[in-house]
Amino acid sequence: MMEPPAAACVSCHRRPLPPPLLCLLLATLCLPPALGLYTVNAVYGDTITMPCRLEVPDGLMFGKWKYEMPNGSPVFIAFRSSTKKNVQYDDVPEYKDRLSLSENYTLSIKNARISDEKRFVCMLVTEDDVFEEPTVVKVFKQPSQPEILHQADFLETEKLQMLGECVARDSYPEGNVTWYKNGRVLQPMEEVVVINLQRIVDKSTELFTVASSLKYKPTKEDANAKFTCIVTYYGPSGQKTIQSEPVVFDVHYPTEKVTIQVLSPSSTVKEGDNITLKCSGNGNPPPQEFLFYIPGETEGIRSSDTYIMTDVRRNATGEYKCALTDKSMMDSTTITVHYLDLQLTPSGEVTKQIGEALPVSCTISSSRNATVFWIKDNTRMQTSPSFSSLQYQDAGNYICETTLQEVEGLKKRKTLKLIVEGKPQIKMTKKTNTNKMSKTIVCHVEGFPKPAVQWTVTGTGSIINKAKETKYVNGKFSSKIVIAPEENVTLTCIAENELERTVTSLNVSAINIPEYDEPEDRNDDNSEKVNDQAKLIVGIVVGLLLAALIAGFVYWLYVKKSNDAKRQSEKATAQNFPSLPRTASKHVDKDLGNIEENKKLEENNHKSET
Repeated sequence: MMEPPAAACVSCHRRPLPPPLLCLLLATLCLPPALGLYTVNAVYGDTITMPCRLEVPDGLMFGKWKYEMPNGSPVFIAFRSSTKKNVQYDDVPEYKDRLSLSENYTLSIKNARISDEKRFVCMLVTEDDVFEEPTVVKVFKQPSQPEILHQADFLETEKLQMLGECVARDSYPEGNVTWYKNGRVLQPMEEVVVINLQRIVDKSTELFTVASSLKYKPTKEDANAKFTCIVTYYGPSGQKTIQSEPVVFDVHYPTEKVTIQVLSPSSTVKEGDNITLKCSGNGNPPPQEFLFYIPGETEGIRSSDTYIMTDVRRNATGEYKCALTDKSMMDSTTITVHYLDLQLTPSGEVTKQIGEALPVSCTISSSRNATVFWIKDNTRMQTSPSFSSLQYQDAGNYICETTLQEVEGLKKRKTLKLIVEGKPQIKMTKKTNTNKMSKTIVCHVEGFPKPAVQWTVTGTGSIINKAKETKYVNGKFSSKIVIAPEENVTLTCIAENELERTVTSLNVSAINIPEYDEPEDRNDDNSEKVNDQAKLIVGIVVGLLLAALIAGFVYWLYVKKSNDAKRQSEKATAQNFPSLPRTASKHVDKDLGNIEENKKLEENNHKSET
């Protein structure tokens, strides 16, 4: 608020009026100090608006505005008559075309400048008195956003060097610069933080440019640190700040540690792999060359940060080192090249005879304990194969396979194709079918390669082509025929392969003559069950033998009594039937039997009837 006029000036107003111009002069000389006066804050470049803070008195003749020079002399700049309503602007160059005086005597100054910071006075004049009210103008200019210029290309540890210069242009009043690192104020410290501030005034605009340079001694921890500067300035509404964009510097520091690494597709290394050794230092910039030491070599191999070895062998196992070229720092690592060898004896295709022995060994040599297993014909075996007496079922494709479970991809296998050969072996069996109308004759054949089987009728040489064969499994199969002979016949089974020809014959009674059936061979799968029942069968047989002895004695008594009756019957038969006609023999195959066998058959029939 405007202070009341000084007492002297008030007394001037109250004494008899001197001429108007003299009174104006006296009023000008009697202005109070600027402190505490009404102040208008303006922004540089905007329009300054200063209201005349006086009440319009009665009898107002005109109003005027003036400002004070630094030496205190007044300069009138605007005049407005209350009667003629006309406005006049004094010829003051710095305010030419910039002034505007309204009807209520409010003065506006366009395009505010720093030079407009003055004390302006509004004067209202009547015939009897002069009324004045001063106004102080303050102009503010916000600086441009500060920039960090002349930045260092990089910083070196333990060395005081120019980091950069923070520049904020065109401010009024002048601002103040503060440096920050990672959001914390950098306080000046001898030989560590050195700050120098400069202020430059533009003579034409009277605006300030502030430049603050920073010298800094960085440490290794300053890598990736963000440096900023903040300018504090005053505006119409008070104190404000404006911040620069952060800047990160590349901090150079020496290597303090060397590290060697093994670059491999997997965590383990096996024979045949490629290995890349990488050496690195923790300095900045990192070292570009190193010395690599490999097992068995005394001199280092100069290379870039990588050293490549291809198709490594087991002798590459050992300690590897890398060092700086000046050998001041070194690091080492141990590499184990895993290997796996497998030796199968015998291997490939092996042909042996049935019953022979075949020792088989699968020998492993490896860098670690290996897992070994056998596979026969795509089925994993529970135990390793052992052949003390080869059988046909031992034939097949064997695989010995081993792996190192801890080493990915390290696996070996070898194969054995075992062929068991044997001459044909034949066993013939016969049995009467349940319908009692036919008999089944079976020729059980063993041998490898698979024998060819042929059936013939002894005596006539007839070939039987209606035989049926079972599946050939483990060197065994069966060939069978079904016949219904009315006479005794002898059948011949011929089995032949590349090794030998085997012939076996079997006598078969006529269909109406009962005979004990011979069981067919059991499969190998049932052999264990048969062995398990052996003891039970022996016990039963012993009991049957005892019963047979008793029955034999009874039978002997019966035969003795029957002999007399038999002789009497034969005599009676001879008297009644002097000759017995022979009927034609009918059976499934017309070629079966011969004359001698028919005679035997008739004699057997005759005895059976008696």
